[in-house]
Amino acid sequence: MGERTKTALVLGAGGFIGSHMATRLKSEGYWVRGVDIKDTEYSPTSCDEFITGNLTDADLVRRVIKFGGEQGNFYNSVPEQYLQPFDEIYQYAADMGGAGYIFSGENDSEVMYNSATVNLNLLKAQLDLNNEKGVNKTKIFYSSSACMYPEYAQMEVDNPGLREADAYPAGPDSEYGWEKLFSERLYATFNRNHGIPVRVARFHNIYGPDSTWEGGKEKSPAAMCRKVAYCEDGGTIDMWGDGEQTRSFLYIDECVEATRRLMESDFMGPVNIGSEEMVTINHLVATVAKVAGKTININHIDGPLGVRGRNSNNDLIREKLNWDYGMSLEDGIRKTYEWISQQIENKK
Repeated sequence: MGERTKTALVLGAGGFIGSHMATRLKSEGYWVRGVDIKDTEYSPTSCDEFITGNLTDADLVRRVIKFGGEQGNFYNSVPEQYLQPFDEIYQYAADMGGAGYIFSGENDSEVMYNSATVNLNLLKAQLDLNNEKGVNKTKIFYSSSACMYPEYAQMEVDNPGLREADAYPAGPDSEYGWEKLFSERLYATFNRNHGIPVRVARFHNIYGPDSTWEGGKEKSPAAMCRKVAYCEDGGTIDMWGDGEQTRSFLYIDECVEATRRLMESDFMGPVNIGSEEMVTINHLVATVAKVAGKTININHIDGPLGVRGRNSNNDLIREKLNWDYGMSLEDGIRKTYEWISQQIENKK
């Protein structure tokens, strides 16, 4: 008999980071079930089983957190007594988007309600399943965000790097950030009161292929790649604000690697997963233009901006997990730009 196959449940597996994590887990030999309100958009799912449904439905969550065996699809066909908890759960499911979605104020109630409900449903269902089976083995990863850091620590473009301890006194600049902070504390309480093993990371602007790149929910690297790809050499693109606001951006493969290390470790977090290569948004566009081989002019217009300056401080993750980012922004943008250019060609 060989070693038992490890099992993982990826919530939000139809999205950008969740789909990449499912692919990584499959490459490590896991049996993977994915769940999302939508299918994967750009490439076929790597999951052994993919269930389409809304995770704000508590009954759906109660059903999908049970695994039925080693031999395939048991979602509807296995007697209840044989359904067991997963080894690992990766919780990426959230109502989210870029600045145009998160900072407009028009989607705040949905963002807070939908995202919080998914996390409440998951933890309650897992606790009930643990109590029913008399086990407590399922390790749960929760993807928080740098948006939970207080606005007052991000007022200057020359941000020194946000340390994990900077989260308090709390003061996020968006309801999205407040929900992330609430959910971080929710996971911590279920660990403290019920012993559920959790891992929490604060993602800093993850980007790369297979991400949303049009439609209003895309993040700035994808948006700038799209604008430059559509723009003629010497042409002009629109940008919200003066472009001097600063951010750091982390390539998707490095995010997945750091998350796997966190899950394999004894460290609970919260911990930053990000790059310390802070750049202005103007520099981001210049990097995209360089990769594209184009001269691009910028028309600065009014629009939602978020905080003035944000950067990751990676001291804690270097200490606890011996992880650091390795890919430069230019190298990551090159891969992303090539992928988005191909999407545009495919549409034509």
